[in-house]
Amino acid sequence: MVAELSTIEFSHRDPVYGTIWLQSKTGTECFSASTDGQVMWWDIRKLSEPTEVVIMDITKKEQLDNALGAISLEFEATLPTKFMVGTEQGVVISCNRKAKTSAEKIVCTFSGHHGPVYALQRNPFYPKNFLTVGDWTARIWSEDSRESSIMWTKYHMAYLTDGAWSPVRPAVFFTTKMDGTLDIWDFVFKQCDPALSLKVCDEALFCLRVQDNGCFVACGSQLGTTTLLEVSSGLCTLQRNEKNIASSIFERETRREKILEARHREMRLKEKGKSDGKEEELREEETAVDLEELVGKAEEEFFDIILSELKKKEAEALRKSKLQQPSLKPEDEAEGEEEMEADDLVEREDQAEEEGGSEETPA
Repeated sequence: MVAELSTIEFSHRDPVYGTIWLQSKTGTECFSASTDGQVMWWDIRKLSEPTEVVIMDITKKEQLDNALGAISLEFEATLPTKFMVGTEQGVVISCNRKAKTSAEKIVCTFSGHHGPVYALQRNPFYPKNFLTVGDWTARIWSEDSRESSIMWTKYHMAYLTDGAWSPVRPAVFFTTKMDGTLDIWDFVFKQCDPALSLKVCDEALFCLRVQDNGCFVACGSQLGTTTLLEVSSGLCTLQRNEKNIASSIFERETRREKILEARHREMRLKEKGKSDGKEEELREEETAVDLEELVGKAEEEFFDIILSELKKKEAEALRKSKLQQPSLKPEDEAEGEEEMEADDLVEREDQAEEEGGSEETPA
């Protein structure tokens, strides 16, 4: 029986994959997440429209077209202003509900999975660390290290579908897989392989829940079968000094990741500096080539100007020399004619001597 429904106009546009009740004075508040990229807060006393909406747009432009589809939710009562969202794109979004705008409510993101984040839960003893399950791995994160997870399982052959922390042991968590296997991990005991791996059924396991005392685990299969398993006392009893050991492991791995992040940033800066240096060298070479071309053109223009000026000067000098040459007088013309007649006479005498031999030429 349905008591009340939210209106279609103000509801989610895609399936709702997560809802969580909030601890409030009235006890009537909850929030929901959907693959339409919206997280909505509701008061069940008035379901006509949500009391608040946050768009999962990590570009902080508050555009629904850019929003990442939400597929899992996490809310810790000890951190009432914070909530986390696992998305279809493998990104975990950390949010602050008390921020003013939708863009400011998205604080940071954690990227590490290659597929949807099906499970997202904070460690009940150390809320700063949280577990995510997606693709073929389960990962443990720290809020102080955003670029990478601090711990992760090996890549399994089967897809992981769900995961949860033990409520009584800080170093134990559970995962389910598509091959019907339930894995129990204890990273104080060993980190590379699960402490216990149990084949529950032949079909895929899609979800699990752990009892508050950590002694029972319920698993739901693809065919709708729920299997209740009892956990051995060694896996549901807090070990001596386990809290301190788990805390030291979290801190050690967080420090290691921070060192690696600093080295990666340093390497990226060096590569960027090298690329910038290469670009500067190329720009300098291009500038040098341009300068050489400009100098060559200037030299050519200079010599062309000089040659043209020399030609102008030669032509001017020739013109002036022609203008300054004196004209011949009549007396000089007569003397020139007499010289020409004398020269003709001498030539005729020479010809006669050659023809007549010893004959004298008459005067």
